[in-house]
Amino acid sequence: MIDTFQVTDILAIAAVSTSIAILGYFAWKTLITSDFYQKGIKLYQQQDYEGAEAAFRKVISINSTNDVVRLLLGDVLNQQGKVQQAKELFSEVIQRSPKNPDAYLRLANIFMQENQKEKAKTNLQKAQDLLQKQRQPDKAEKIGQLLKQINAKSS
Repeated sequence: MIDTFQVTDILAIAAVSTSIAILGYFAWKTLITSDFYQKGIKLYQQQDYEGAEAAFRKVISINSTNDVVRLLLGDVLNQQGKVQQAKELFSEVIQRSPKNPDAYLRLANIFMQENQKEKAKTNLQKAQDLLQKQRQPDKAEKIGQLLKQINAKSS
């Protein structure tokens, strides 16, 4: 006859073992993601944009919620002349995380490259507003100066 303490011990061991296995899985996943992320950064710095794109896409396939990697992938795509794909990624980040000023700044940059100044100004203004709300006045001021320059050139 199994006594209740043995059953409790077996259940406790099973629960701990399961928890350790789950933690191990997430640690492994984090390590793999980190390796691909670092590889992508290194390749980007070496201007191997195709390699960086592959690495960043791998990170996104492992961790689909990483907006920083999406922004970096958008930068890589822009460098490769895949402007439409980059705009879509930046817009996707804005949809997912509307308080991310970096996505608005990157989108504004593309609009400036395309000589779509009104769209660029709209995105710069949104980024400036967000930076002010996030208590980053220095960055917000730099964007304000850029907006003044754009407006002066438009006049």
